[in-house]
Amino acid sequence: MSQRPRRTRSSLVVPAALCALVALGGTPALSVGADGPEASAEVARLYEEASKASQHYEEGRRAAELQKAEAQRIEGLLAEERRESAVLHDDLGRIARAQYRNGGDIPVAAQMLLSDDPEELMHGQRAAWQADLALNNAVAKSQRAEKKLEEGQRKATAAWLSLKKRNDELAVLKKSIASRLQAAQWTLQGQADSSVAAGQCRGAVRLDQPAFASTRAWMPPVERYELSAGFDSAGARWAHRHTGQDFAVDIGTPVRSAGDGRVVSVTCGGAFGIQIVVRHAGGYYTQYAHLSSVAVDQGEQVKAGQWIGQSGTTGNSTGPHLHFEVRLTPYLGSGVDPVAWFAQRGVSL
Repeated sequence: MSQRPRRTRSSLVVPAALCALVALGGTPALSVGADGPEASAEVARLYEEASKASQHYEEGRRAAELQKAEAQRIEGLLAEERRESAVLHDDLGRIARAQYRNGGDIPVAAQMLLSDDPEELMHGQRAAWQADLALNNAVAKSQRAEKKLEEGQRKATAAWLSLKKRNDELAVLKKSIASRLQAAQWTLQGQADSSVAAGQCRGAVRLDQPAFASTRAWMPPVERYELSAGFDSAGARWAHRHTGQDFAVDIGTPVRSAGDGRVVSVTCGGAFGIQIVVRHAGGYYTQYAHLSSVAVDQGEQVKAGQWIGQSGTTGNSTGPHLHFEVRLTPYLGSGVDPVAWFAQRGVSL
């Protein structure tokens, strides 16, 4: 059983997993097998495609939501404009009916001859004309505003529907990539399991990692993750207390060096399956275990953030994850708490 994750870093859809740690046993040296780099490279490529597809999908979804809100806002303005226009038309009708009742169909000259006070009649007539003119202008202005709003609503709705259609297409593409990625992941894991069982692991598979530039001296060994089993935790799955920090990630997730250093061992077999150990300045060592592939050779210099392998579930593992340790020596049993160690170096897990 996995422990409750303590903190999340934009996790992918992955199950929490634990290490089943026992004595390491033998660790055969790596050799290049016949499986080739195709699965490793395909998983890495599909991870990048999935990441970009997800990013575009989310951008499209947010844009569609904003555009839909804009269309609804314009629809509200249009409804209000129509209500005001109806009131103006009602006012215009009332004025017309009042003029009719007060002799609106009699010429003004005749009304003046029949009136007891022609000057007052003219004053009232001018006021009526001005009111009519103002009302007619207001009606015309309302009609222009309504027409403009109708055009704006048409464009906003069309833009929303276009974005929605594009996002539906992106969702299908995203699902297709996820399906291909899953198939490639298990092909990769199958190759890794076969290599470990044979005691002859494949050599370094050079991955075309994206351009990476950082001034940070230290960073987590994976970019997106959930923390699962922590350092020194106890459980029925382990013969002893847990010796590292588990990062719940899916098969084939790029694993990066936590800092600058030199690869002191790349080994295969035993409880940790395929694993890498890197020596850093200050005499510290970091271990990356249960991998599905490695991208570096023993003795190679690595930089902080450089991809050195891909996560998996080789060795004594109950599911895909990265088992990570910080050690005082290259060997099991000299570990320190990775969370506290990273915190001392300004990195929060």
